[in-house]
Formats: sequence, structure tokens, C-alpha cells
Amino acid sequence: MNALDIHSNAPCGLGTTLLKIKGDWNITKGKLKQKWAKLTDDDLQFAEGKNDELFGRIQKRTGETREAVEKAVKEASWERPRLSPTG
Repeated sequence: MNALDIHSNAPCGLGTTLLKIKGDWNITKGKLKQKWAKLTDDDLQFAEGKNDELFGRIQKRTGETREAVEKAVKEASWERPRLSPTG
């Protein structure tokens, strides 16, 4: 299991928030490719501590803002299949 720490600067100097995203990076990559079909495996190479580079590559390829990229990564990482109740 890989972990991805996303540091996000809050507007107006409100400080920095930290979100640790845990999960299978390959699943997250697949979800990001579904959202942005133009992303390649090279764009989505993740190295621990290199978040800025990752976000920069995604921004460059998609034309999205950093905030939009961070939000998409967070959503893709936390989205889990929902199980139907058994009964």
C-alpha cells in the first residue's frame, strides 16, 4: 500500500492542511485516467515526497488548476466501492 500526502495551502494565509491518502495507487491512477483520458502512465508516476512534481505533470497535461487536481486525486483515492446491505 502506498500513501500520498497532499499539502494544500489555504487561501489568505490560513495555514496548511495535510491530508494523508492511503490506498492502492494503481486504482487511483485508473480513476484519474477515467476522469482525464489524456493522462499517461508517465504523467502519473508517483515518488514519495514528489507531490508537487506529480501535480505539476497532471496540471500541464490537463490544463486544470492545482486545486482541481488535488481535489480529483483526493476523491479518486478515497472513493471506495459501496457494498449493498445484506439481509
